Amino acid sequence: MDPLIAAAARALAAGDPLGALNRVALREDAPALALRGIAMAQLGDLARAKALLRRAARAFAPREAVARARCIVALAEIALVSRDLGWPAKALAAARATLAAHGDRLNAAHARHLEIRRLLLIGRLDEAERALAGLDPAPLPPAARAAHELVVAGIALRRLHTKTARAALARAQRAARAAGIAALTAEVESAAQILATPAARLIARGEARPLRLDEVEALYASPALVVDACRHAVRDRGAVVSLARRPVLFALARALAEGWPADVPRAALVARAFRGKHADESHRARLRVEIGRLRRVLRGLAEVTATKRGFALMPRRAREVVVLAQPVEDKHAPVLAFLADGEAWSTSALALALGASQRTVQRALDALAASGKVHSFGRARARRWMMPPVGGFTTTLLLPAPLPGG
Repeated sequence: MDPLIAAAARALAAGDPLGALNRVALREDAPALALRGIAMAQLGDLARAKALLRRAARAFAPREAVARARCIVALAEIALVSRDLGWPAKALAAARATLAAHGDRLNAAHARHLEIRRLLLIGRLDEAERALAGLDPAPLPPAARAAHELVVAGIALRRLHTKTARAALARAQRAARAAGIAALTAEVESAAQILATPAARLIARGEARPLRLDEVEALYASPALVVDACRHAVRDRGAVVSLARRPVLFALARALAEGWPADVPRAALVARAFRGKHADESHRARLRVEIGRLRRVLRGLAEVTATKRGFALMPRRAREVVVLAQPVEDKHAPVLAFLADGEAWSTSALALALGASQRTVQRALDALAASGKVHSFGRARARRWMMPPVGGFTTTLLLPAPLPGG
């Protein structure tokens, strides 16, 4: 191999993009273009990086399949970082197969990690876990092992398996230190902060307090009846009833849980469920109907009893009733949760991650922009949306992914 190309590749592997550019910045051959593209990506100039990598992929001869596959993997990583989730997954899978067939196990594993990170980002946790199960991190170098453990931790955090996440982050930290790459170490430390910051609020007997992710996990395993406003469900240790598609019933369940152990007046329930300022006879009739429906869906978990002034929630097995509330009470909280990572998202990428239509997401973004919570740059297809990283809490529970038993 060309000594300058080899030296530039070693510099990139060590996290030194400037050192790599010093060796190949003036060269226009295909290997140099590819290394320059990767270096520019590490420096944050993603547009220039994509242009260089595409030129490199075209410049490699047809017989240089491995080099072209590496360019595709690098382009896929840039797309993931820039939240372009619509990139062709089949092209990356084909590149991974090419690399594996030619014995380039390191880059094949890197391609697999990119596929898993994309699945994790769009909430397809089961597929991500199945893909991860086929990867053995033992033979990988420290930087790749750190990336692997970050993926393990990411899945565990979304599943609320905090012990697994903590162990994976500890392994990632050791691997990052062994790699000696400052940016990788910072990424691991940033991920570890999720475990130490509040993720939700516990509302019980009229008082609220913040909870970390491990405390949320413990709450799910406790004997309490939990009205979960993060996933719009009612749960105890024995069962989970999802009310995600029944907002009126969930609003009633939450109001009754917040009032527990006392009853809640009918007027207050009408205001919460129907947003009616005054409870007339039609509201009271509708309330009776919806309370009857709530009784049926919660019959295994709790009873809803009528009192002189309203209704009360009576758990069947649990000794206590609590509400697990979102850290941010906002109609568009899931959109904010994705934007809180500080990256620039397109409307189409947000729609894919949220499982919603682009029009729905665009309306949410317009409302958030009008209130000053997000801002955009660019136009048409190049338009991207951002918000500053949210300090003080983690948005993990706002992300639309299934939790244990949910």
